[in-house]
Amino acid sequence: MHEMALAEGILDIALDYARKNKAKKIREVGLRIGEMSGVETESLEFSFRMLVKGTIAEDAQLHIEHIPLVGQCAKCGKTFHIEHYDFWCPECKDGVLKTVSGREMQVSYLEVD
Repeated sequence: MHEMALAEGILDIALDYARKNKAKKIREVGLRIGEMSGVETESLEFSFRMLVKGTIAEDAQLHIEHIPLVGQCAKCGKTFHIEHYDFWCPECKDGVLKTVSGREMQVSYLEVD
């Protein structure tokens, strides 16, 4: 389950930040997770809950912002939500595009005391 490894990384980031800022409690961890990141958010949340036990993040809320998969056509410039991994431009039917968003997997903020 790679979500456990991701949760460990997230917790490490949060604990490191808290230690550097002399925080006594981690209240909230904000994440940005793209639609195409391959992360199963329920498994990630479960793994995070298991890992924080006995740490200063034990009661921390995990907030996940889901980022849609958006592409921009290299030919006509149209920006659109990519659904069902259909990467063809709905406007000009070209298949060459740039991914604008949807691959993110990052800690966006931490709230500590």
